[in-house]
Amino acid sequence: MNLKKLVILGLLLLVVGLFFTLDLKQYLTLTALKANRQALQAFYTSHTLATVAGFMALYIVQTALSLPGAAILSLAAGAIFGSIMGTVYANIAATIGATLAFLMTRYLLRDAVLNRFGSRLEGMNRELEQRGFNYLLFLRLVPVFPFFLINLAAGLTRLPLRTFFLATMIGIIPGGFVYVNAGASLASIDSISGIASPRVLGSFALLGLFALVPVVYSRFRKG
Repeated sequence: MNLKKLVILGLLLLVVGLFFTLDLKQYLTLTALKANRQALQAFYTSHTLATVAGFMALYIVQTALSLPGAAILSLAAGAIFGSIMGTVYANIAATIGATLAFLMTRYLLRDAVLNRFGSRLEGMNRELEQRGFNYLLFLRLVPVFPFFLINLAAGLTRLPLRTFFLATMIGIIPGGFVYVNAGASLASIDSISGIASPRVLGSFALLGLFALVPVVYSRFRKG
């Protein structure tokens, strides 16, 4: 890794370290959101564009640096902006943030990974170049797989940027709407873990399986 990449990686680690050292996570909790909801709504009423821009910037940074707090930010989007516009703002910000994480990982680490494991990953990379949209859409729809790990892992492959962006933007809509819509009724929420019911998770899993139908069909035809 050259000096430029080491400096960038060091700066990123510094920002992440400061986040935890300063205990900024305390502001990204359900308790903090409930306590500040009225103030946030009042500020949004008086400074609409600034609130939207500030919220999206915060969400982008959180996602790009793989910091905790995505669920709280999605709830905040619903509490401040409502279900529809909250989903729009959260989706755009999360997609941009995920794409930045993808690009940073690709720039900083992919060459080293490919140099070491390139021959072993060649088959997977060819498959991702051809059917990466379906695989990534499946991963985004099924909430079993951590969002930030998908961003980082995808950056280490030859998955096309356009494919990553589109599959992420589309794939996170259902899950994002569930949390944003819950945030619109913030007073009724007692815990984040109770937002997505088993029935909702099962529906996401079914959607994810549908995303793999073209892949299965293609393999069946070849067989």
